Amino acid sequence: MPDSPIRVLIADDHPVVRDGLRGMFTGDPRFEVVGEAADGAEAVAFARTLAPDVVLMDLRMPRMDGVTAIKLLAQLELPTSVLVLTTYDTDSEVLPAIEAGATGYLLKDAPGDELMRAVEAAARGEAVLSPTVALRLMGRVRAPESPLSARELEVLRLIAAGATNREAAARLFISEATVKSHILHIFTKLGVSDRAAAVAVGFQRGLLE
Repeated sequence: MPDSPIRVLIADDHPVVRDGLRGMFTGDPRFEVVGEAADGAEAVAFARTLAPDVVLMDLRMPRMDGVTAIKLLAQLELPTSVLVLTTYDTDSEVLPAIEAGATGYLLKDAPGDELMRAVEAAARGEAVLSPTVALRLMGRVRAPESPLSARELEVLRLIAAGATNREAAARLFISEATVKSHILHIFTKLGVSDRAAAVAVGFQRGLLE
């Protein structure tokens, strides 16, 4: 353990949660709470000026969500680890956060001592995952289940092959509007916002060969 306390920045849009976390860490000499943020934008701004060792990051926040903030922090290349602390453990929450660069992922029902050990590990740059999240990721690696329907997979394969919406519609004998609808569903299910990212995630998850 380092001689100086681990500098922690708390990012959560609920004041009660921030108060509880601050109280927990303030009472332990191993930690120092250097700041609090109510949304992702504040978290990024504070991290740039305060240079914390660990950011405790909620995911669903106003103005800027946690995943976007994690991506921005990764781009800034700060010597800061991000430990996600949230109530959500679904694939649509976990995977984007890990892919964005989060060092760890814990649920808010974790015991206090487990959270403190996780912050210490994150400060050392070690990956920390709650048991349910670890099992979810292991299951994903062992047997990647497709979140897409059979038709959405067909559309994704055509996108990967470079087909336009009109070409995909002609190949599948459906309307161009239906193709656009399928693409929007693909973006939502894969947690992406454009065609290139959808193809990249498709290959990454084994949906495309």
